[in-house]
Amino acid sequence: MSIYEISVTTIDGKEKKIADFKGSVLLIVNVASQCGFTDQYQGLEDLYKKYSENGLVVLGFPCNQFGNQEPGNEGQIQEFCQLRFGVSFPMFAKVLVNGPEAHPLYLFLKKQQKGILGTEGIKWNFTKFLVDRNGTVVGRYGPQVRPQSFEKDIQTLI
Repeated sequence: MSIYEISVTTIDGKEKKIADFKGSVLLIVNVASQCGFTDQYQGLEDLYKKYSENGLVVLGFPCNQFGNQEPGNEGQIQEFCQLRFGVSFPMFAKVLVNGPEAHPLYLFLKKQQKGILGTEGIKWNFTKFLVDRNGTVVGRYGPQVRPQSFEKDIQTLI
């Protein structure tokens, strides 16, 4: 299976294929608006603005699985992201990232890049996956890893 076979739902309810981003470097993140790491939205937006012309696309997937830190609906999430952080990168409908109901995108990402000690499960909000232009998942960064700290990894891919 390829990441490009997976479909997702945009934050405004439209179906979108990951294949639409083929040829881009993707940074896929499970996000939450009431998390201690929420300020990472700014770092993600900064990377997106800095490298989008070179082919980087940040994809934000709200998730309420960790501490009920994304309780709002898609409209509330979108408004929060735009007003608080000026988010201009693509945002998507809420997803589950763990468990039997996990979104197929996250099932794929976790299989391709395991976490600490080979675990697949996502531990918290703002886990980041870096995907190269060919659809290969080349990096996984935990919630505590700030977006700018792996900027060099992005630069090598764009």
